Amino acid sequence: MRLSVPGAGPEQTVRRIYAALLSCYGPQGWWPLLDFAGPQPDKTGSRAGYHPGRYDLPATDAQVFEVCAGAILTQNTAWVNVETALRRLQAAGGLGPDALLSLGEERLREAIRPAGFFHQKMRKLREFAVIYRELEGRAPSREELLALWGIGRETADSMLLYAYRVPVFVVDAYTRRIAGALGLIEPRAGYEEIRALFECSLPREVPVYQEFHALLVEHAKRHYRKGGDWSACPLRRIVEG
Repeated sequence: MRLSVPGAGPEQTVRRIYAALLSCYGPQGWWPLLDFAGPQPDKTGSRAGYHPGRYDLPATDAQVFEVCAGAILTQNTAWVNVETALRRLQAAGGLGPDALLSLGEERLREAIRPAGFFHQKMRKLREFAVIYRELEGRAPSREELLALWGIGRETADSMLLYAYRVPVFVVDAYTRRIAGALGLIEPRAGYEEIRALFECSLPREVPVYQEFHALLVEHAKRHYRKGGDWSACPLRRIVEG
């Protein structure tokens, strides 16, 4: 996964940034799984379930559904709240498509309450569970996911990359913040434009996409907090040459 690219330009800069972040923080092991007990990477807010160096996960249908449910629940909240909601959903016997659809609305709402916006997220989970069953094990298309109520591009791409291991780059607020601060994108750049920059700059490989997205999140938590001094970002020396 280590890249060494001579020359300049936005694509080469993106590759150099990836190499620098990977060297600094190491593999991140996203997406966390509830029942995976592996070594934990040294990162901010680290919780259980990360699996650095393992790109064969999720390995079961149950894990695939868990990752997709987590991608929905993590909308507008911190992962610590999502993990609590997933564990409560698991304890209620609802962490699976059939089980979730059979779970009463009140029990489902109470299980996912820690993730916030639980009324909306309950509907999103139920609608996703229906299509998940219809997929019968195949990976959905991006269009199928985006057609679901409440599933936007970041959520859809997270499902594809981390649950189904489809090489599509996830653009989140941290990615936009770093890329904007470093001058890699215009201030008004849209989601697809940012995604295209990263996908055109990197090998079309799931491990690279997974690690780079996770590394950007880790770096942003350390250097790009709201109200902080973004000019102190150590990546500036790569951009400024």
